[in-house]
Amino acid sequence: MNLKTERSEPASASVAGWASDVAAQTIRELGYRYIAMVPGSSFRGLQDSIVNLLGNASPEIVMALHEAQSVFIAQGYARATDEPMGVALHANVGLLNGAMGIFDTWCDRQPMLVIGATGPVDADKRRPWIDWVHTARDQGALVRNFVKWDDQPNSTEATVESLLRAHQIANTEPSGPVYVCLDAGIQESRLSHPVAIPPVERFAPPPPPAAGPASISALVEALRAAKRPLLLFGRGRRSLEAWNKRVVLAEACGATVLSGTHAAAVFPTTHIQHVLPPVGERPTSLERDLVAAADLIVSFDWHDLAGFLRARTGAAQTQQPLDARIASVSLEPVLANGWNMDHQALPAVDIPVLADPDTVVGQLVIALGGEKMPSRLIEAEHWTAHADCERAKARGSELTVQDLAWVVTGALQGEPVTYARLPFGWPTIACVFEHPLAFLGKDAGGTVGSGPGHTVGSALALKGSGRLVVGIIGDGDFAIGMQALWSASYTDTPALFIVANNRSYFNDEVHQERVARERDRPVENKWIGQRIEPFVDNAAIARAQGFAALGPLEGEQAVRDALEEAVRVVQSGGRVLLDVVVKGGYGE
Repeated sequence: MNLKTERSEPASASVAGWASDVAAQTIRELGYRYIAMVPGSSFRGLQDSIVNLLGNASPEIVMALHEAQSVFIAQGYARATDEPMGVALHANVGLLNGAMGIFDTWCDRQPMLVIGATGPVDADKRRPWIDWVHTARDQGALVRNFVKWDDQPNSTEATVESLLRAHQIANTEPSGPVYVCLDAGIQESRLSHPVAIPPVERFAPPPPPAAGPASISALVEALRAAKRPLLLFGRGRRSLEAWNKRVVLAEACGATVLSGTHAAAVFPTTHIQHVLPPVGERPTSLERDLVAAADLIVSFDWHDLAGFLRARTGAAQTQQPLDARIASVSLEPVLANGWNMDHQALPAVDIPVLADPDTVVGQLVIALGGEKMPSRLIEAEHWTAHADCERAKARGSELTVQDLAWVVTGALQGEPVTYARLPFGWPTIACVFEHPLAFLGKDAGGTVGSGPGHTVGSALALKGSGRLVVGIIGDGDFAIGMQALWSASYTDTPALFIVANNRSYFNDEVHQERVARERDRPVENKWIGQRIEPFVDNAAIARAQGFAALGPLEGEQAVRDALEEAVRVVQSGGRVLLDVVVKGGYGE
């Protein structure tokens, strides 16, 4: 089999003759380049239309080996582009498999069009056994609590409207996944009359909502009055235009800036006003000092603002207000529901602004009209001085995750790298991000097994861009999501995987140690049920899916030598996995 992109000869007639043809044409008109899927009989009509009517182009099928990875690949694509990719999930069983990825996409606030299928709903048309177990009365109920909208249209005309509405809702800020379930019986019905697809531009999503004049005036006045303003840049778009406007605003305000590793890169971390390294999972004393010194904190969609402030102030209660004035620019309240707590704790805010953060940044730049406020940086030695010292240290034959970070970033220095994922324990002091595609964020839903799919989807989105897409993931993440690698080979997508292999679900070793200490029980038993022994041959798994692979690699020199060759292969269009043995532990 040729692993390069498969193309088919389109049907001699390009006119839709079946209901699924209309659905496929609507998806094409909406601009979808790809649709990821594990083949399934419930959408066999749609797949035939994509292959035999559209020629497997726009959308092109991205075949996967597991439904969860279909969704994670599409999520990775959106993380790199801010644009949705399609996913097709087979009946209730495929939706159940893919639900974890849909949940992670919801928490990540990424757009995605998920096409499901059921039925035939008309029981008289069902095949014995299989069509019955693959039919659900309300399939959307499985994911309704973590999608923006779902529908099950009951005619071809209704399918057109459903897809138009789904696309519009998925891409309206705050964005998120949507689910459209297509009746298999309707898909496979012959059209009795033409069904029109209207001009899709008339159903485009609205522009991201801006702030009103009163809110912009309040923010400008607060920034002018502050003596030690702190800007928290959280979620933001991948465009260079949005990136540059954040820099312009920060420089105009003379404010101290923080960004984090939860969301993707949104501000150059080496900038003089970004005085500390990106914020990680654990609060540091320097972050506490910075927050304590600020008299104005402006959050632009900072993830878990209340939790962040509480962890850095030692407040007895999350809702306890700070002495500093707080402004929050976010659309998060729009998506809050009672099922899941991904909306995080409720922050005490003096200036709430329900608007799109990047739009508000642009509004503030315009409102300031070139005004330059005096520099009011909160005193702190710039973090890059410490990073240079750390980078110069020699590493031993046993690497920690922290050591691996310095070896990898040193070897890739100067390359246009996109880190699709980084593992637990990656030191924030190694996070030099100078482009909006330098880092695409962590898994927003706290899932395991998402790293491989995110990396493949991001690499697919950036194919031909000249960027080196690198996914650095834990061995537990790889063990659960390894099927995604095959899809990279199937689509001939270059990518570099590095497995930080501590041969354990080590994060849970940490949890078991904490519980054992609290209960005065043997800490030395923390590894039981956590260690991945016998060792998994990750390199062999990667080779079986069309990758070049090396490992297990031990020690700095072995990793450096392997990286040099791996970069050459990936830049030539290949795919490489390096399995690197690291010691357990996350450091500080």
